[in-house]
Amino acid sequence: MFTAPHRRLNRLTGEWLLVSPHRATRPWQGQVEDVVDERRPEYDPSCYLCPGNDRAGGATTPEYTSTYVFDNDFPALRPETPAEQLGDDGPLVMESERGICRVLCFSPRHDLSLGEMSLDAIRRVVDTWNDQYVQLGSIDWIRYVLVFENRGAMMGASNPHPHGQIWANERLPNEVARELHQQQMYAANGQCLLCDYLAVELKHDERIVCANEHFVALVPFWATWPFETLVLPRAHQGALPDLDAGERDALADILRRVTRRYDRLFGVAFPYSTGWHQRPTDGEAHPEWHLHAHFYPPLLRSATIRKFMVGYELLAQPQRDITPENAAQLLRSLPED
Repeated sequence: MFTAPHRRLNRLTGEWLLVSPHRATRPWQGQVEDVVDERRPEYDPSCYLCPGNDRAGGATTPEYTSTYVFDNDFPALRPETPAEQLGDDGPLVMESERGICRVLCFSPRHDLSLGEMSLDAIRRVVDTWNDQYVQLGSIDWIRYVLVFENRGAMMGASNPHPHGQIWANERLPNEVARELHQQQMYAANGQCLLCDYLAVELKHDERIVCANEHFVALVPFWATWPFETLVLPRAHQGALPDLDAGERDALADILRRVTRRYDRLFGVAFPYSTGWHQRPTDGEAHPEWHLHAHFYPPLLRSATIRKFMVGYELLAQPQRDITPENAAQLLRSLPED
């Protein structure tokens, strides 16, 4: 692999990434974060996501024993938003956007994370993701359902209780629209972009982090974040409802293994944003779409040093120093238990 500065094409978005391997050896004198002790009690009386506690919106969280889903008390999108539009060919363009925002508690226990939960408990999370995708996607005006999790204060999580979110949009979000276009362009030749990509990764085995019978976790060739990973089903599946029971078990296993490796990398509860990109729910078949999850963690060199998207990244294109190959080697070398 190249050791000199070079560009890599992100096949999923069509955008280029600058890789500068030689810069990984430079002295670091940047920002250092405080390491937060994240030891938590099993139940926190001040946590609005713990069973039996009151939420800011006035509701009470029930005494749930598994997963629990509720409509966000302070949603970014609302289903009753009236239709409005401003311009379509001038410099000022605006249109209203309806949507539904929900919160998914992974567990009633305040002290756990996804990687610390049992496989059965993670499988229940997978099943709940599936149910929410089906339920929200069946609403006639919902075009996309995004399941995601922000873990850690560094990623903007307002509460350490294990939870994620589901946002359902009236229109396709930007990242999804870009990925849809790229997959459709590739499928014009009768092939699946991510099926072909996964075959190449399995052949070379340079960026594979871990795998099982049905899923593979890898650092993508075009990764922007230092320890970014992509989780892919080996079979061509478009959304979570396409997975059978064995594949859902395998998904729970791979999620546990990936998140546990993250926590062992720098010896801290590893922050990240992760989410599932599934086929749109716009009534079209979308045979080109291949189900996948992105993990975007910000930590760069240690528990206290993170990657910033500034300067060149904001004004030109993404750039990274540590290569995806080296990142994958580090993650692969870590124990899972």
